Amino acid sequence: MAHSPRLIALSGLPGVGKSTVADALARRIGAVVVSVDPIEDALHRAGLTPSHETGLAAYLVAEVVAREALSLGHGVVVDAANYVEVARAMWRDLAQECSAALTWVEVVCSDEAAHRERLESRDRGFGPTLEPTWQHVEARRSETEPWPPGDHDRLVRIDTAAAIDTQLDGILR
Repeated sequence: MAHSPRLIALSGLPGVGKSTVADALARRIGAVVVSVDPIEDALHRAGLTPSHETGLAAYLVAEVVAREALSLGHGVVVDAANYVEVARAMWRDLAQECSAALTWVEVVCSDEAAHRERLESRDRGFGPTLEPTWQHVEARRSETEPWPPGDHDRLVRIDTAAAIDTQLDGILR
């Protein structure tokens, strides 16, 4: 019998290094990265006005893509903020639906100066609505919902202020 596919869903503030961690994890386990920001950017480039709805649509498109990959037996790493419970519930439900093993990876950067420098110096090629300011990060921090107790046994944290290679080993165990 085939093994269950793996769903690794990231969470974290803008600029902490989620995409770097997602790419490294996917390379290590041979998984597909499904990233919300490029999807939302594509919606904006298609002429849709940036809004809560385009953000939600990007998550829903990511969910569809992840479902397809999981149904084919591929591991998936979700590169998204997932800072509110409704987003987290979507990935929990998808994991259950696809009989996938779910791991949460909360990405943080304990060095605030490095975090701010990364955020302010990056250019991912997206429109300005997807390149948040430090003030946006601070607002998002206050809006981030706590993890429910049911997720604590499948939640790992990675601090991008330190080298991530050894931390990845812990995530993959």
